[in-house]
Amino acid sequence: MPSTTSPLPPSISHAAFETLVTVLGVVYVHRKTGNGGDIYLTQFGLPVAGLLEPSNWYQDPWFSNKRQRLKGTSAVYRVPTKMVDGVALDLVVKNCRVGEDVPLDTHTLMQFMNTEFNSPWEEFSLVFEMREGRYGPREIAISTQLPLAIYVPPETMQLWQSGRSIDKLNRIHAKHPGIDVDILKQYKLIYQWIRGKDVVEMLQDSGITGEAADAVVSPVTLKVISDMAQKGFYVADMKPVHIILEEKQVNLFESIPAETPDRLKAQTELVTGIIEAGDYSVIDYELLIRTPEHEEKVKSHKRHTYHDDQCHRWRPTELPSHLGIVEIMGVPYIHGPAESTGGHLWVVGRNARLFDYFLPERWRKTHSWKLSEKTDTYYTFTKDHIHIVWKISRVGEMVVLQNNDNQSKKTAEYGFNSPFEEFSIAQYLSFRGIPTVYVRAIYMTGSAKTEQSTDRRKYESHSHLVNSQGEPLLREDRNFISIRGFFNGTDSWVAGSHELLKPMSLIQAESEGIISGKSKALLLEAMIARLSDVGIDGSLLEANDLIVSFDSKNNIVTTEDHLPEVRICNFELLRRV
Repeated sequence: MPSTTSPLPPSISHAAFETLVTVLGVVYVHRKTGNGGDIYLTQFGLPVAGLLEPSNWYQDPWFSNKRQRLKGTSAVYRVPTKMVDGVALDLVVKNCRVGEDVPLDTHTLMQFMNTEFNSPWEEFSLVFEMREGRYGPREIAISTQLPLAIYVPPETMQLWQSGRSIDKLNRIHAKHPGIDVDILKQYKLIYQWIRGKDVVEMLQDSGITGEAADAVVSPVTLKVISDMAQKGFYVADMKPVHIILEEKQVNLFESIPAETPDRLKAQTELVTGIIEAGDYSVIDYELLIRTPEHEEKVKSHKRHTYHDDQCHRWRPTELPSHLGIVEIMGVPYIHGPAESTGGHLWVVGRNARLFDYFLPERWRKTHSWKLSEKTDTYYTFTKDHIHIVWKISRVGEMVVLQNNDNQSKKTAEYGFNSPFEEFSIAQYLSFRGIPTVYVRAIYMTGSAKTEQSTDRRKYESHSHLVNSQGEPLLREDRNFISIRGFFNGTDSWVAGSHELLKPMSLIQAESEGIISGKSKALLLEAMIARLSDVGIDGSLLEANDLIVSFDSKNNIVTTEDHLPEVRICNFELLRRV
């Protein structure tokens, strides 16, 4: 097994860190750079943090003069750093292309229909996972370039600079309204250069081209693809130039004398032997994905772990340094930054292991189904195979009166709850024995919202809720998205691997003839009365705000009194009295 690079110089000392951040299982040291940008250093990048300061490699004219575009790429460069304390480093710097169309040939596109570029956090997470090699045969190990850091320059790209089409952005916006503008952020992934040559280059430099080269390249490429598949990974556009041999193998290959009888055979056998022994590295990871089998195992493990953690969400766990715990309106949250978007995330409970499941990159790019004609409410199946419903909060919007009746006037008088109020009421009702859907997390976008708030009452009433910097938690210039579970059984029921229940609103149950209009009205009235008994005004609830559930035999789930069990799924117009 080759090392992925030369040993790091011992003269480079460990730098002091500012903030530890964990994203998708990878720990980073987050620092502000001298030019106002952000750099996220991995365990491999931290020892050489001084060399990775942008002034030592990215600042013009150094970057423009020293960079070398790598063959077969559009925006991947080899660039040396400046000398720092007598030491320099060769870097591979690539622009993240997340959000762009993937230029695959027709055959490859048919194999990987839903392929899209990884986000920087996903790419590093997958590279670390592949390097660890816990899946598949132990005797196979895949070497990679060392992932050093993710650098985010202070500037925001203009659309023409991003290489992303308006149509592509519009499709993303239609699919995920309110959370896509971070697509214009620029991310640079920094790897350490591997001294050596790719298989194709090595053959060409020895005069082996055409059919002779193909006879060598084709089988070794298939071998590498097979090794990666056994370890649970594919690269959607895998090419022979992605297979790197280090200098010692290259020197051995090139040292075979030209006058050697059957020199081509000797070289072919040498290359084949090197690849068979696993003495190679794989590069280019922007289309790295798990195999279906490995993906299912990872998701199954995460799904079971997730449900177990949800069952114990009130139990405190070890808290990473980049996360905090806070209580807002009686609800405890684990909270911290969403580094990929510059937003912030509050996850209900005291279990820090739940935080990563609700980062926007786990659900914002998965296909969503709109659940409501009135509100921006969507169902999706996250990358961790978790069913969630996310909804853009209407806090700050003025209620539009549909007519002049008392209900409409009352709605306008109350205004829409903030997500923190919604979650507080939901938690209160749950503790008082009134069934609700599970509220999971609140996400504040990093980008400013485009529309101006027309109802400022909630921002004023929440002004006492501030973070450690004294900034308001409920920011008027941001969109808030509430995330709840898609109810398919209680947490303990689902964690026990029981059959999943099917939820349905009272409106839908009536339209499908499962309950009568009279039963619908009675169930709504009964819920409003129960709310009143515990000090909650539910007079503005509608039948669409309540759900019933069905088992696999399509029997409605009932209470001990043999009445349909009704759950509240919308809290934006409930009010404490």
